[in-house]
Amino acid sequence: MDEVAILGVGMHPWGKWGRNFTEYGVHAAREALADAAVDWRDVGFVSGAITVRCGYPGYVSGSTFARALGFTGAQVASSYAACASGVTALSVARGQILSGACDVALVVGADTTPKGFLAPAEGDRPDDTDWLRFHMVGATNPVYFALHARRRMALHGATPEDFAMVKAKNSRHGVHNPNARYPKEYGIQDVANSPVVSDPLRLLEICATSDGGAALVVSSMDYARSMGVMDPVRVAGLSTVTPTYPDTVIDLPYLATDSAAGADAPELGFKESIGARAYEEAGLGPADVDVAEVYDLSSALELDWYEHLGLCEVGGAESLLRSGATSIGGRIPVNPSGGLGAFGEAVPAQAIAQVCELTWQLRGQAGGRQVEGARVGVTANQGLFGHGSSVLVRRCGDGGSHGTA
Repeated sequence: MDEVAILGVGMHPWGKWGRNFTEYGVHAAREALADAAVDWRDVGFVSGAITVRCGYPGYVSGSTFARALGFTGAQVASSYAACASGVTALSVARGQILSGACDVALVVGADTTPKGFLAPAEGDRPDDTDWLRFHMVGATNPVYFALHARRRMALHGATPEDFAMVKAKNSRHGVHNPNARYPKEYGIQDVANSPVVSDPLRLLEICATSDGGAALVVSSMDYARSMGVMDPVRVAGLSTVTPTYPDTVIDLPYLATDSAAGADAPELGFKESIGARAYEEAGLGPADVDVAEVYDLSSALELDWYEHLGLCEVGGAESLLRSGATSIGGRIPVNPSGGLGAFGEAVPAQAIAQVCELTWQLRGQAGGRQVEGARVGVTANQGLFGHGSSVLVRRCGDGGSHGTA
């Protein structure tokens, strides 16, 4: 797969600001355009990640952001894939660039979240599996996170201390992130003393819901060179895969798995396949990765992603964590941004924000959370209803082993 350049990145700080989501997206977009030194009038395509909670403008986010920035006749699209929306929007923009339909595109997502945990829209919808998981099972998102934590404890011997170590690690990273909502360092005992929300997970181990925005300016490699950018961070691989039948690991909102009685299980499970597709497109593998941003809805889920991305063997996540390998300064730092534990969920923005973080890392612009020598980074995210989400980014640097500009 041909690569596209990331010319600019921008972000609105995460928090509970209570303003219209468009404001956050415009702020992030303007930062990304300034970072790229690209004039808004030169953008040929706007790819918006949708937020379904913010009224009709949220459903047509591409045109909503285009109007707020000033209509120029650019083409637009809007993408909804739950927490994977940002990567879906990036995928659409990449397709436009690689097809030759445009040279430069803006990808933007932003959200204004309600107070409390996310819940399905109001109304009686017994044929909606997401509605059913709340009303039949009582499985709010923290329950979903806790079920995965219990699964990890049963299969791999994870302990509450392991989960607390993840939070403590990410909080050490997050204190250096000016866009994080919770830039505070917590120790293992702080986590252990926080209230239980859904056993075994405590308050400090689950992510909040947040307002925020993030944006990327992406272009063809030829356009980047015309701008004098000879070695940009580039999207080398991107994954929006769905599960393969039979999907034998239960994952909410679905309340049952496929039966494997009449068919062989796939070679890779769904979450393993997400990163595998991005690696395949890039022609790289887990051993090439220098830094990762993963979907830590809970501290326990971060451990699962170590294995899904191939950063360690199945059952080896706890050992990898305890060794210090996933901390800044270790072999494979994970969530140097502080992760969702430091940011909270701003659903259509968070997968874009992961790419922003890796771009800063690969440029050497991450300040006190910098991963030294980072040249390859990978993200992992997941949207409900089988939306995969992974982006592999790379930079050649001094012309080393990862390719040439």
